[in-house]
Amino acid sequence: MDAASDRIRSEPAQTPNLNPSVHLVDDRLIDYFLNMASVFMRIFNLICMMLLIGHWSGCLQFLVPMLQAFPANSWVAINELQVKQVEEYMAYRKLPREMRQRITEYFEHRYQGKFFDEEIILGELSEKLREDVINYNCRSLVASVPFFANADSNFVSDVVTKLKYEVFQPGDIIIKEGTIGTKMYFIQEGIVDIVMANGEVATSLSDGSYFGEICLLTNARRVASVRAETYCNLFSLSVDHFNAVLDQYPLMRRTMESVAAERLNKIGKNPNLLSHREEDMGSESKTINAVVNALAAEAEHVNLSQESVAKLHVSETRCFEGTKKRTMLPRPKSENNFGSPDMALVTSSNDRPLFYKSDTIHKQMSMQ
Repeated sequence: MDAASDRIRSEPAQTPNLNPSVHLVDDRLIDYFLNMASVFMRIFNLICMMLLIGHWSGCLQFLVPMLQAFPANSWVAINELQVKQVEEYMAYRKLPREMRQRITEYFEHRYQGKFFDEEIILGELSEKLREDVINYNCRSLVASVPFFANADSNFVSDVVTKLKYEVFQPGDIIIKEGTIGTKMYFIQEGIVDIVMANGEVATSLSDGSYFGEICLLTNARRVASVRAETYCNLFSLSVDHFNAVLDQYPLMRRTMESVAAERLNKIGKNPNLLSHREEDMGSESKTINAVVNALAAEAEHVNLSQESVAKLHVSETRCFEGTKKRTMLPRPKSENNFGSPDMALVTSSNDRPLFYKSDTIHKQMSMQ
């Protein structure tokens, strides 16, 4: 009995398997993780194969021109020629090492190893196709700039077709305070700092922002400097294109004026955008009236027909109505040529001369 009892105590107790499904769940989890690992390995292998095929393709594209002794029309020879021209220019001008490094980095960032003249390529295309290509190239800019996203599609199309792509390196002064503004900029990628005269950074702008429009709206000098903090991919709009587009879309002009006033307040400048509107409009209309009256008097002196005088009064009315329809800001002085001594004609709304001063001279000669 003692031996039997000792044997029973030494044997482990057999517990019944109360939940046989636990083993089944464990097996399924193990299979699931093994399958997931297999899927990730397949994806990794696929990516590696794609990279390997791309590498082989690049090697073949270089090997074929090399076997042909790099003909002049091969992409390798063209690229090397462009690089050689830049290097020869830097050597000829004896540029310092730091400047040469900046030039090299600029070309690498600007063209990313591909040298081409985009203006020549786009110039060979039809107007409609060129517009489509430019709209496609600027799609990321339009998507990132809220000003474009909320604007009329026709306005956006008119603007992007006139934009010019520019690249700035870190530390470059894009806009210098006190200079006359000739263009504004839209930021596609990068960060710029708005720097005051004392060197203090007033604010920073990044992707989707625009700047430089204040002096174009107010005909004033730059109120602050703009410095590139990082590599900046920008699109610039010249002042001529700026005025041409906004004259067709006065609502967009008023929107930019309100943003300009807010920015002037933010950097501590006085946004005196509206104070001289009535005064400038009145003085401009007086100048127009003086010119028209002088021409009318000269027309009467040479016995011009009543039809010519009527045209003068119609032109006066159109000019005055156009002055009243001006936007909130006074137009740049460069556009107001009525006060210049050489200004001896009055133009209609379509810029076609109605009456020239030289007509009176010919009339006098014919009467004599």
